[in-house]
Amino acid sequence: MELLTPAEMDRADLLTIAWGSSGFALMLHAGRHVAQAAIELAETGPILVIAGPGNNGGDGLIAATELVALGRTVHVMLLGERDALKGDAALAAREWKGPLLPFLPQSIGTPSLIIDALFGSGLNRPVKDQALEMIEAVNATGVPVLAVDLPSGINGASGAVLGAAIKARETVTFFRRKPGHLLVPGRLYCGKLKVADIGIDPAVLDEIKPQAFENDPDLWLPHFPVPRADGHKYGRGHAVVISGEMSQTGAARLAARGALRAGAGLVTLASPRDALAVNATALTAVMVRAVDTPQELGEMLADRRFNAVGIGPGAGVDDRTRGNVLAALAAGAGAVLDADALTAFAGSPETLFEAIKSGANPQVILTPHEGEFPRLFSDMSNKNPLRSKLERVRVAAQRSGAVVLLKGPDTVVASPDGRAAIAFNAPPWLATAGAGDVLTGIITGLLAQRVAAFEAACIGVWMHGEAACEAGPGLIAEDLTETLPAVTRRVYDELGIEY
Repeated sequence: MELLTPAEMDRADLLTIAWGSSGFALMLHAGRHVAQAAIELAETGPILVIAGPGNNGGDGLIAATELVALGRTVHVMLLGERDALKGDAALAAREWKGPLLPFLPQSIGTPSLIIDALFGSGLNRPVKDQALEMIEAVNATGVPVLAVDLPSGINGASGAVLGAAIKARETVTFFRRKPGHLLVPGRLYCGKLKVADIGIDPAVLDEIKPQAFENDPDLWLPHFPVPRADGHKYGRGHAVVISGEMSQTGAARLAARGALRAGAGLVTLASPRDALAVNATALTAVMVRAVDTPQELGEMLADRRFNAVGIGPGAGVDDRTRGNVLAALAAGAGAVLDADALTAFAGSPETLFEAIKSGANPQVILTPHEGEFPRLFSDMSNKNPLRSKLERVRVAAQRSGAVVLLKGPDTVVASPDGRAAIAFNAPPWLATAGAGDVLTGIITGLLAQRVAAFEAACIGVWMHGEAACEAGPGLIAEDLTETLPAVTRRVYDELGIEY
């Protein structure tokens, strides 16, 4: 499903109006959906609507009117003067026949539900003064909150908290989600998220051409690799994972097993000779081959059957790792660069970017976490709250020439062509040692099966999160490869494939 920035959502509204609807009709639909959600959240008791001076407040006023018509007791507070409202919000205020309470924390009282219609998703400056006091007071009550569009105080594009934000039990948004619904910390404030149809024609998307998406099967299902009935293991690609020295071989083995479980026909672990016995003893279906130098790796990859390489987990931050990365890129294999393979270029990221852009294969994926990301993109830390993770990853992809996957509870994948996807299925117990190594392997295995880099990264992230959900609390990294087959079966069910 597409994600729309606040600006894109405004355009969707304007296009709908230009095509014959009215802004007030959209507001009526929105308010009615909010009223219905409020009834479901609070079957009895009074409801308080806190309305702002814009269209978000208008949605809240319509909801208040609808709730009264349904026999509910409703109180309304408005930030600002009723006579100062303009446009559709002013029309909504005329529909509300009841009084307005003073906009003061002590006016909150003891409602069974609070409807937050203070600010919409376009908020781009910190809340202050009366609004700040009200948000803090609402949160302090412990009363369930239903947010209209987005909890007040959250930026719809970045998910940033601007000074303070409402902590909602549930959020009703309209037509499409926004990045701020999925990006942390915004996602943590939304509670349960519902998307309501308010009469916007999906054809507006043809005009808007959104480039951001939720990372779910609808995005990439046609690209999911399925073995052919007449196929064989060589047709499913041969992945190579680079091992580190003897004392740090486990990470590469996790990655190699992930590549195999993801469907690569064959997987070879390229191991330093002094670690060969350790790796060979611990592996069965994964093959082991002695590779000590970048030159030897280049000679190995001259055999085009080795078509995807995963480098980084436990590789070591040294000249050997840098050389292996450059050798893999020069050889033309698809490549997943993670962990040490990224840190090894911290002092000269442009060397890496030039090698990617001049390489024989554009299928390259960088998979940093927030600690590794600024080592390559030092001017794009996560310290500026208004610079969204989505924006940072897009810029990084354009600069590097690679697909960039920035890990976290809201993993973002971006392609140099501007496409991006935000994940929302990772459970908290996925944050455990070795989980990222398995992700590297899964994506490498997908590249081996000739899935394009953007889709391979998106599929890998989704499968990684779903495998963690299958394993449940107490997950360790080894569990991920054991639960991947169940996730693959679910995708096959979506595709209608018998197994």
